[in-house]
Amino acid sequence: MSAQVHDAPVDWAGVAHPPAGPAPRIACLVPSITELLFALGLGDRVVARTGFCVHPHDAVRAVPKVGGTKDPDVARLAALAPTHVIVNVDENRREVVEEIARFVPHVVVTHPQEPDDNRRLYALVGAIFGREVAAAALAARYDVARAAVDRAAAGWPRERVLYLIWRNPWMTVRADTYVGATLAAVGWDVVAIGDPRRYPALDVDASAWREADRILLSTEPYAFTRRDVDALRTAHAKPVQLVDGEWTSWYGPRAIDGLRALASLRASATGAPSPRP
Repeated sequence: MSAQVHDAPVDWAGVAHPPAGPAPRIACLVPSITELLFALGLGDRVVARTGFCVHPHDAVRAVPKVGGTKDPDVARLAALAPTHVIVNVDENRREVVEEIARFVPHVVVTHPQEPDDNRRLYALVGAIFGREVAAAALAARYDVARAAVDRAAAGWPRERVLYLIWRNPWMTVRADTYVGATLAAVGWDVVAIGDPRRYPALDVDASAWREADRILLSTEPYAFTRRDVDALRTAHAKPVQLVDGEWTSWYGPRAIDGLRALASLRASATGAPSPRP
């Protein structure tokens, strides 16, 4: 038994998870990983999701919702009797996860911090739920996309960007986040912020506004619009554009096409050659 535990896949909290067996009941509180479960052929085992778990659109609608990522309905979740709940360090609050752990046998903690962590994520979920072959195929697809982006980005000049995720107050991301690392993969380096928080607030007179070569507005979690683009372009007299937040912040299968799409946006925005397979 000890050998089996030792060989079991280990999550980001350092917990080893034995194989789930043939009939797991999976609840997922991470939108991008809900999509990953379906991509690995586990959709029929998903018994709960958040209201933000919207992909794959048609299939996921049949899965019961248990609230949001920060404030799930724990009683509703308990009633669905999951054997496994998948959570994330950035998406879910620690106190909620600790409460869930009181009645769920297996809480799987995830925390990808750069695009290449998707390989570990695919392998972790695949190993726990018996989808190793599908996980390896997904990793191979990721490797092809990453190699194409790396080849293209090697010839691009780097730019400093201010990537905004919220307003009132303005909020941005640090370089040591998954979003920051994804942007860096296509040659966009986020401007340093003198704030230890991973997602710091930004004063209207902060130096980052001046230091950035370009301002990027994410479509999530705050839904920035073209009106915001026009307002900031006028206020700061520099390039400003919208970025699909799923390209920069979603793990799982969406990270593959998202990385390609982000690289194409980077190329079109700066006149660089687009990545090729």
